[in-house]
Amino acid sequence: MSSAFELHGVTCRFRDLVAIDGVSLSIEKGEQLAFIGPSGSGKTTLIRLLNTTLLPDEGELSILGDDVADKGVNALRELRSRIGTMPQHLGLVENLTAIQNVILGRGGTRSTLRSIRDLLMPSSADEERIHQLLDRVGIEDKLYTATSKLSGGQKQRVAIARALFQEPKILLADEPVSAVDPARARDTVKLLTELSEEHGFTLCVSLHHLELAKEFFPRLVGLRGGKVVFDGSPDSLDGTELDALYELSDDEMMTDA
Repeated sequence: MSSAFELHGVTCRFRDLVAIDGVSLSIEKGEQLAFIGPSGSGKTTLIRLLNTTLLPDEGELSILGDDVADKGVNALRELRSRIGTMPQHLGLVENLTAIQNVILGRGGTRSTLRSIRDLLMPSSADEERIHQLLDRVGIEDKLYTATSKLSGGQKQRVAIARALFQEPKILLADEPVSAVDPARARDTVKLLTELSEEHGFTLCVSLHHLELAKEFFPRLVGLRGGKVVFDGSPDSLDGTELDALYELSDDEMMTDA
C-alpha cells in the first residue's frame, strides 16, 4: 500500500507561534484516521497543510507521491483537485441551492466561464450525479432547496456531497460534527467512514469527540502543542496518555491553531 501523505519534520509557524512542530507522519492510501487533541493543539493547521492551503516552513511534505515543494501554482491546483476538504464551518454559500453548492466542488478544475454556466444551467449528467450523491447522503429531496433553509445536519450532508462530487482520492474533514447534536454527530461520522470504504479514498478527520474517534477510527493521532504525542489504535490509548494529551498549561489555554 502506497502513501497518501508523508511528512518528515514538518514545521509551520504563524509569526512567533509554532503551530506544527517537527511532525513526522505516514498515512497510507485508503487509511481512515482521526486527529485528536485539545483546542490549539494544531489539528486545523495540520489539515490545512495536508490540503496545501498552507505549506511547510520547514521539513518535507509529499501527497500521493508528489513533493509539494516541487509544485508550481498550476501543479498545486491539480493536486488540490484530488483532495476533498470539509472545513469546520463547511464553507457553503447560503444563498445558493444544494445542487449549486455541490457543483462548486469541481470549481477548481473548471474555467470561470464553465463554472458560471454550471451554476446557472447544470448539465443533465451533473444533475443526475448530484441527485445520486444527495440520495446517498440522505437528502435527495433537497436538490433545489436554498442552503439557508436547511438544518445544520442537512448542510453537513451537502458539504459531504460537494466533496464527493470532486471524486477525491483523499477527504479531509475539520471538526465536521462540532455544530450538531450527539446523535447526528455519530450518524455523520459513520457516514464518512462508510463512504471512505465504498469509494476507497483516504479519510482524515479532526475530532473533539473522543468517543466517536475511538468508535469509528482504527488509528488515532494525538496532537498537543503542535507535536504528535500519540499515534496508534484506540485500544492502546490509556489513561496516562489521555492525561498527557488533554491536560493543558496556561500558555496552551491561550492558543487555538
